[in-house]
Amino acid sequence: MRVVITGGSGFLGHILAEHLLSRDLFRGERLAELVLLDRATRGAAWGDDRVTEVEGDLLDLLPSVFQERVDVVFHMAAAVSAESELDFDLGMRSNLETTQSLLEHARAQSSAGGPRTVVVFASSVAVYGSDSEVPAPRRIREHDLPLPASSYGTQKAICEALIADYTRKGFLDGRTVRLMTVAVRPGVPNGAASGFISGIVREPLNGVAAICPVDPSLEIALASPEATIRGLIRVAEVERGRGPGELAGRLPVNLPALTVSVAEILDSLRRVAGEEAFNLVEVRPDPAVEAIVGSWPAHFENDRATGLGIEGDASIDDVVEQYMRDYRPAVVPSTDLSGRDG
Repeated sequence: MRVVITGGSGFLGHILAEHLLSRDLFRGERLAELVLLDRATRGAAWGDDRVTEVEGDLLDLLPSVFQERVDVVFHMAAAVSAESELDFDLGMRSNLETTQSLLEHARAQSSAGGPRTVVVFASSVAVYGSDSEVPAPRRIREHDLPLPASSYGTQKAICEALIADYTRKGFLDGRTVRLMTVAVRPGVPNGAASGFISGIVREPLNGVAAICPVDPSLEIALASPEATIRGLIRVAEVERGRGPGELAGRLPVNLPALTVSVAEILDSLRRVAGEEAFNLVEVRPDPAVEAIVGSWPAHFENDRATGLGIEGDASIDDVVEQYMRDYRPAVVPSTDLSGRDG
């Protein structure tokens, strides 16, 4: 089996690759090659001859990638929310044009007698929003009307519709997964409007001050990296059908999420890491960030995900502790979990 991850050198793409490489089987077969596409590769020492890293613009790379059989694509690459809002052309090219190109290459493969590529598309909670004439329901389900309030959300929604139609036509097997806000991310901040959510945990744990650009009462639908990757892999592997545990229809799957306020995230930081870390966060509202993140719903019904056996995180404390466990070298000694009671 040959699997491609676009955005394979990004944070989630890298974790996804690690998970796939650690498994004996994926979709019932052994993984023969894992191709990681990204604008810049990490140069990681994978120590696994199944990994091929390819650096460059995705629109330029796809023709050569599809010269060989492609069984599964995890389409993770994207220009994120804030940068897509600031640079409309960048968002349209990175989020829409590249997805259209990917779908056309998968279509060409099946039309030439090759396999129907399974395309797992990482969409976003940003497809949802509210309108004065069509207010969003309190709890969101997959069939509720997407009304994105950002260019990023609009681009993701268009891609969802295209993937559903290519699937209806039989050109490929498209599976759309709507990701919630993923935290806590390590490393430097990215251009996502929601990036501050990781920052208000990550930076204080490293002894660095952080800015919270929204009112702490704002609620967020949040999922850890591990829960997000488990959901993506499950949606990729599940059989199509209408029976128990099978994927029916072309609707996206909203991944499970914790509904937490920013204040609750900060309270967790205080419980897990102490008062000193908590005091490093300053609330300084930014209307532009609040407008984007505040338009995203925070309450979801997850019956569809639950029916597929997808589980979310247990608590916000577990999410913070997961980051501290997985990225302990980046965490200052005073926040070491070994000093906690229990």
